Amino acid sequence: MKISTDKPRLDHAHAHTLLSSMMRVRRFEDKCAELYTKQKIRGFLHLYDGEEAVAAGIIPVLNPQDRVVATYREHAHALLRGIPMQSVLAEMYGKTEGCAGGRGGSMHLFSAEHNFYGGNAIVGGGLPMAVGLALADKMRSEHHVTACFFGEGAVAEGEFHESMNLAALWGLPVLFVCENNGYAMGTALERSEARTDISARAGCYGMPSAFVDGMDVVSVEVAARDAIARIRTDGGPRFLECRTYRFRPHSMFDAQLYRQKDEVAAWREKGPIVRFQRWLEEAGMLHGNELQDIEAAIEQEIAQAVEFSEAGTLEPVDHLTRYVTAEPSEEPADESTQGADDPSSDYQEITYREAVGTAIRDAMARDDRVFLMGEDVGAYGGCYAVSKGLMEEFGTERIRDTPLSESGFTGAGIGAAIAGMRPIVEIMTVNFSLLALDQILNTAATLRHMSNNQFSVPVVIRMATGAGKQLAAQHSHSLEGWYAHVPGLRVLAPATIEDAHGMLLSALQASDPVLIFENVMLYNQTGKLPANAKAVDLERAAVRRAGTDVSLITYGGSLHKVLEAAEELAGENIDAEVIDLRSLRPLDMNTIETSVKKTHRAILVDEGWKSGSLAAEIGMRLAENCFFELDAPLVRVCSEEVPIPYAKHLEEAAIPQKNDVVAAVLAMLNKAGVPANG
Repeated sequence: MKISTDKPRLDHAHAHTLLSSMMRVRRFEDKCAELYTKQKIRGFLHLYDGEEAVAAGIIPVLNPQDRVVATYREHAHALLRGIPMQSVLAEMYGKTEGCAGGRGGSMHLFSAEHNFYGGNAIVGGGLPMAVGLALADKMRSEHHVTACFFGEGAVAEGEFHESMNLAALWGLPVLFVCENNGYAMGTALERSEARTDISARAGCYGMPSAFVDGMDVVSVEVAARDAIARIRTDGGPRFLECRTYRFRPHSMFDAQLYRQKDEVAAWREKGPIVRFQRWLEEAGMLHGNELQDIEAAIEQEIAQAVEFSEAGTLEPVDHLTRYVTAEPSEEPADESTQGADDPSSDYQEITYREAVGTAIRDAMARDDRVFLMGEDVGAYGGCYAVSKGLMEEFGTERIRDTPLSESGFTGAGIGAAIAGMRPIVEIMTVNFSLLALDQILNTAATLRHMSNNQFSVPVVIRMATGAGKQLAAQHSHSLEGWYAHVPGLRVLAPATIEDAHGMLLSALQASDPVLIFENVMLYNQTGKLPANAKAVDLERAAVRRAGTDVSLITYGGSLHKVLEAAEELAGENIDAEVIDLRSLRPLDMNTIETSVKKTHRAILVDEGWKSGSLAAEIGMRLAENCFFELDAPLVRVCSEEVPIPYAKHLEEAAIPQKNDVVAAVLAMLNKAGVPANG
């Protein structure tokens, strides 16, 4: 549907504001382009020249409590949201006075004060976050609107479709704004899309949509007021396509070989500022020297912003690692879930899966912000039956089944966490997490540091990992070592009943994204859990068996094989110490090094592939810090470098087994084939 473009009756003050807003953005970006050529601004610089009517017509219609998610072309959105110009420019200078402390730059402007959740350098990457922000508002019955801006290039991304579906499915208060400037970088819309009517795509999801002339600020405002009012009334999402054009290159690196100068010139003749100014002049709504006064005020503000940015300070290098994760004092304390278990407490025999499910139940009963979302977590009870019965107990709002859209619902969980909820996102298997890698790596892991500690992402992402179930190559990976490579994440691998329960409780108290890898071979393991079991430490490794001859360092599903190997080695008069890493990021090197300094030998058992493995990382750290403590070369027992096969005997041969550990220890101690008393 096309919104009516009949001009509303504008009073003088409002017309003045619309014109000055667009001119302010245009002149500011003209100065940015100049500063870029002088190398004051670096990196990519994406200018909004020609598209000013979209942001000017929409953002002022929002309330201060509403939320804004933008793209990498977001200078206008930040300025019109109320972020001071000097703060925006200082950010582009990389100065600490910038709105993100100089850590985000041109593409990543943030302001918690203004509910501005940043630009996003990943095309379409902000869409799932916007869904999550709106989900949090709906779950708390807070009647805010999240406005999500993106270009027409994003509609080809899977995250666009996943986000549209989730917003429509759950009736979320999102205004999706497609700033259709005709080119996804240098590829024209008609060369990249089978159907160029972008707004019609929203109809595929039953979402009301409209398109509007994005070069006409009044038409944009009329459409925005209508859409936002309907969202506030009906609660569901709306889609608005603003058909516009950018006059400048995609970025300052762009030679614009894909379009003719005549095309750009023709569009400039009908640009939003020229067009609106001409209309005001014809209507007699520009009085005296008003235009000159607007220009003078803007030039003065720009000059002050430049002076402010030039005088700004650079962040000290010794602050580089600040805000990768929460500072210790920032972690919230929930005393009801902390402390040692009461030794007099009753114990219950329980499976690993039941321990996880009990932790979810306990957390949800204690904290209304906690909810579970993922594929088949509700009516099905979870792929591994972890959440069986929880939907009946807590309802479909808090045990939330999702479509098969890992990037979309993981990003939504991240957005809800940013907005203050405590979501548990269940990804059915680690292999599927690769479909959500953009959201985990580019949003969850980076947001705190990139926003200069303005935003935290307290999301818990659980997933099954590992081989042993004859599920073949695409369902048997052990990729936790990959995620342990990423700063900004906490990565856990609970191997015991107590940790399966307590680590989840602890993760829900953390202020950072926590990934929990649950080995598939542990779900049926049974053990005793204290009736009053509480949260546990997340960062310390555990000595599961004390010994003096060799340190066996492992985690997750391999722990019990290693413990069995240690018992067998005891029959050979070899006293092995077993270290359970528990946390893969951060690593507790203190416990590991203390053990190695005692035994002077180390074998690392890791179900990941040997090349680039977590075992390789730990081994290198030991070589750096404990080299002169070692009486033998470091040894790794890892999976064979093959895709995990289906056949049982081949699968068993592909991953570390008890006998492999025993053989490695015997070889290290030169006791292969030697009698126990030898």
